[in-house]
Amino acid sequence: MGGFLPPAHLNRRSELARVVDYTILRATATAADIDVLCDEALKYNFWAVCVNPVHVKQAVRRLAGSGTVVCSVVSFPLGAATTDMKLMEARGAITDGAREIDMVSNIGALKSGDTRTYFSDINEVAAFCGRSDTVLKVILECCYLTDEEKVRGARLAEQAGANFVKTSTGFGTSGATAADVSLLRKVLASRTGVKAAGGIGTLAKALEMINAGANRIGTSSGTKILDELPS
Repeated sequence: MGGFLPPAHLNRRSELARVVDYTILRATATAADIDVLCDEALKYNFWAVCVNPVHVKQAVRRLAGSGTVVCSVVSFPLGAATTDMKLMEARGAITDGAREIDMVSNIGALKSGDTRTYFSDINEVAAFCGRSDTVLKVILECCYLTDEEKVRGARLAEQAGANFVKTSTGFGTSGATAADVSLLRKVLASRTGVKAAGGIGTLAKALEMINAGANRIGTSSGTKILDELPS
């Protein structure tokens, strides 16, 4: 699954790099931007690059033979697609070479108390990812949820087969907080990772999330963060 290092081992650039998903998800990302992302990921040995589905093939080619995997997003950033559409998007990204999927959950179903729909949506994608040996991270978008909803959503995602629960898309009203990471870590089994994402632009912020219990950091500022540490 990768990216599971205790905080005590994250005091060097090379070690912290292996819990970073180096990310570019903005609508204006060009082919040249993706090449730069991948080349920097290779230089720093990040665990993954996270890109929109349209860029997966390019990233896979650029990273071929390296220790950096390609992650793609599904139903991003709203989570409001049907399950069939999420499955189609996940299938396409995996066929193109993605080895990890970050899927936005059905936030509206969770907030409506429709746990059956919320669970089933994740479970179907998780089952497909499992058959494809692909890691699934489920995004809660914590900024829209009460603490009770965060706990319920995280536990249901875990029960449905998610490998990670992720705090945020980075496109909501706010991003990751240490309080949310700590809450998720507290209610999830140790086998389930917590990914913090959204607004993590400094080493201090990244370490704050890791010390709160994050196993993975999603950031577009990966090189800036790592340059604050010795090589």
